[in-house]
Amino acid sequence: LLMILIANCQKSDNEVIEMKKEVTEKRNEIDQLKKEIKILEAKINKNSPKNGQVDNRILINVKKIGFEKFVHYINQNGTIEAVNSAFISPEMNGQIKKIYVKEGQFVKKGKLLIKLNSSVIENNINEVKTALKLAKTVYKKRKGLWAKKIGSEIQFLEAETNMESLKNRLGTLNAQLDMTRIKAPIDGFIETVFPKEGELAIPGVQIIQLINLDKLYINADVSETYLPALRQGDWAELTFPAYPNLKITDSVYLIGHSVNDKNRTFKLKIRIDNLDGKLKPNNLAMIRLMDFVEEKAIIVPSIIIKRDIRGDYLYTLNREDKRVFAKKQYIKIGLSEGSHTMVLKGLNIGDEVIVEGYNLVSNGIEVKFKSETTGIGERKNRQEVVN
Repeated sequence: LLMILIANCQKSDNEVIEMKKEVTEKRNEIDQLKKEIKILEAKINKNSPKNGQVDNRILINVKKIGFEKFVHYINQNGTIEAVNSAFISPEMNGQIKKIYVKEGQFVKKGKLLIKLNSSVIENNINEVKTALKLAKTVYKKRKGLWAKKIGSEIQFLEAETNMESLKNRLGTLNAQLDMTRIKAPIDGFIETVFPKEGELAIPGVQIIQLINLDKLYINADVSETYLPALRQGDWAELTFPAYPNLKITDSVYLIGHSVNDKNRTFKLKIRIDNLDGKLKPNNLAMIRLMDFVEEKAIIVPSIIIKRDIRGDYLYTLNREDKRVFAKKQYIKIGLSEGSHTMVLKGLNIGDEVIVEGYNLVSNGIEVKFKSETTGIGERKNRQEVVN
C-alpha cells in the first residue's frame, strides 16, 4: 500500500509540471497574437477614414458621356454561286461517239467536249456538194445562153433557183454537223460528265456541267424589314466559315425588285472576284451589311442597362459637396450593336455613367472610385473607363 501511495504522488507531481509547461506555451501564443493584432489594427487605422468609422462606400468606375459614332449592322447568311456556269445539253439527238474531256479538267472556250455520231449528216453533205457542183455548172451555162438570148428566161431562173436551194441545203447540213460537235461555251472546269460513250444524247438533258470560278455571286434572302435601309452599291463585309482568316469587302451588286410572299424576303446579290480560287459554289458565307449610322450618338455598354416596371435604367453619379452618390436614371434606348447600345433620351453630354460596380449600387447609395486611396474626399488620379 505504501508503494502504491508513493507512486501516485510521483505521478501527480509530473502532471503538474506538464500543465505548468502548457500554460507557459499558451501565454507565449497569446503574446504573439497580441502583437499580430496590433499590426493589423495599425494597418486598419492607416486605411480607415480619419474619424475612425468603417468605409462602406461601393467601389465604382465611370464613363463620361460624349458624342461617339454609332454603326449598326445586319448579319445575314448567304450562299455562293458561280457567275459563269453552264449546264450543257445537245441541240439534237445523237449517239455519243467520243468524249474528249474528263471531270476536273480545265478547258478553254471553244474546246471540243463531246462528238455525236454524224455519219448520216456527212453522207448528206457529200450528196449535196455533188449536186451543187452540177447545179453551178448548169447555172453558168444557162446564164451564158440567156445573155445571148438563147433559151428561155424560165430555164435560167430554174437553174439559179436550184443552185441557191442546194447552197441553203448545204448550209443547213453544215449547221447540223456543227451541232454534233459539242464545245465549251466558256472557260472553266469540267465539274461532271454524266453520260458515257455509246449512250444517246437528247436535247434538254444535261450531259456536262461546266463551272468558271473567276467571279462569284453571294446570294442571300433578306427580310423585307430591311428593304428601306439597303441600297445597291452599299458596302458589305464577307466572311466564310470554311476559311476563318478570309475576309472580303465589296459592294451590293443587286437588290431584288419583288418580295417573296412565302417567307417575306427579297433577293440580295454581291459579286466578288475569286482571285485564288478558294471559294466554291454552295459554300456558306456570312454577310455583314451596314444599315444605320449616326455620327453623334450617345453610347453606353449594353451590360449596364437594367429594366424594371417603369422601363430601362442605369446608374449615374450625383455629387453633393465632396460626396458622390449613385443615381438611378431612366433612359430610352435605341439600336444595339455588339456590346454597346445607343441611348436616345435620358443622358446628356458630360454625365458620368457607372460602368464598374453597377450591380452593387442602388439609388442614393454613396460610392467611391476604385483609384481612391484615402478617406471620404475627392478621388485621386481617376482614370475614366472609355468605350
